[in-house]
Amino acid sequence: MAVLRAIAHPMLGSIFIVQGLDSLLHPERVVKQAEPVVRPIAERVPAVPDDTEMAVRLNGAVQLAAGAMLAVGRLPRLSALVLAATLVPTTLAGHRFWEAEGDQERAQQRMHFLKNLSMLGGLLIAAGDTGGRPSLAWRWQHAAKTPRRKAGAKAGRARRRVPAGR
Repeated sequence: MAVLRAIAHPMLGSIFIVQGLDSLLHPERVVKQAEPVVRPIAERVPAVPDDTEMAVRLNGAVQLAAGAMLAVGRLPRLSALVLAATLVPTTLAGHRFWEAEGDQERAQQRMHFLKNLSMLGGLLIAAGDTGGRPSLAWRWQHAAKTPRRKAGAKAGRARRRVPAGR
């Protein structure tokens, strides 16, 4: 499984590196498409800039950084989760197939929408992949049990050492 992970993470991260860099350097290409999605998000989330071009650049920078981190295996679960979070508004802004005019344009946008949906699924799998190690929830549960188990074992040993007549 480690070999599969070593191949899959760079493959999954590569599109975010390329697209993130493109959005960072040339935001004007997608500003018009992003406008209907950025405005409502900016009103609700203080971290998102009001300026659509700046929001596109910020999204591109985040995708570039998180894609690179996923590709090289640094914090892969967090990187995948960040990429998944950026992919949702990107998909809603860029591939609104339900608004496309013409059958060919609608089919093309639907294909890109479904491609992004597939990438989102892969990112969610990567975000949940513990690499064979126990999950944080499992570690938390067992961390609480370990001191109790050790305390119980010490108490049992102490009882066995005390002579019966005391």
